[in-house]
Amino acid sequence: MNHLNDARQYAPATERNQQPILEVLKRVLPVNGTVLEIASGTGQHAVFFAPELKPRKWLPSEVNPLLQASILAWETYFPADNLFPPLELDVHKSVWSVENPDLKLPFCLQEFPITAIVNINMIHISPWSACLKLIAGANRILPSGGILYLYGPYKQNGKHTAPSNQDFDTSLRLSNPEWGVRNLEEVVAIAELENFRLVEVIPMPANNLSLIFQKI
Repeated sequence: MNHLNDARQYAPATERNQQPILEVLKRVLPVNGTVLEIASGTGQHAVFFAPELKPRKWLPSEVNPLLQASILAWETYFPADNLFPPLELDVHKSVWSVENPDLKLPFCLQEFPITAIVNINMIHISPWSACLKLIAGANRILPSGGILYLYGPYKQNGKHTAPSNQDFDTSLRLSNPEWGVRNLEEVVAIAELENFRLVEVIPMPANNLSLIFQKI
């Protein structure tokens, strides 16, 4: 949905979950460096998180041009000196834009390397391959001790944790058979193969989870 007839897109769920997510990020993110947000969506999270997470730098990214425009529009309304314009980034590519030596890297990466990757509400609204590529890319980019943060609904032991999540899963799969709520254990197993250890699973509002992984 467009916001106030400009390029800003508006996602109601973002305003509901941003404060609980922020409290987790304040606690688990490295104290400095650049946080790369994968699939930043509308940009509402970026403009909310960045000023609250100084001195860390916040670098949004998106593959969808309309959402890239939305992020830029939100940043125009709510600028922060540690918040940078969005990168075009497709997790399915074998070399991400932040790794491409032929592209001029954002200023923040020249002085403040990526120490954390944040991904909110993506892996259930994309093919399973996106989850695999996301974690593989995080393995390539993050240093030892770096943090990978994933947020969203998950099944546990193959079962939904709430009827609402089951209904959501059904609606996702009707929209696209490749989408769906993922099994927590399968995500953890993939992360372990990519040199991450699960540090913490944090229950969040609306039957979501925060998964905290650390690069070994």
